[in-house]
Amino acid sequence: MNGVLVSVAAFLGIFGIAYVFLMTRHRERIALIEKGADASIFTDKNQKFYPTLKFGMLFVGIALGILTANWLDQNYDFHTEVAYMSMVFLYGGISLILNFLIERYLNKPKPLE
Repeated sequence: MNGVLVSVAAFLGIFGIAYVFLMTRHRERIALIEKGADASIFTDKNQKFYPTLKFGMLFVGIALGILTANWLDQNYDFHTEVAYMSMVFLYGGISLILNFLIERYLNKPKPLE
């Protein structure tokens, strides 16, 4: 029963945060349009977004975290839960930081020759 309550609470929390974020963004844009401003100020035309790179690097990081956690669990006296959770978050976070650095490099303006 506790597992069901935790799952429902987590789902409601995530849904609530997403709902508040999207509604606030929508209201801001509607207010800008009503004042005559263009809502395109929220997007940067020069910035490119690479979602496949981000998700690919995240999933590779998670997989490396699982493999490292399994290795730590088998070869050292680590608690299974601690090893898996810490390695998945560590490698997932490192992959997202590397993705940020790669995207910043790719979006850097090129010098004219």
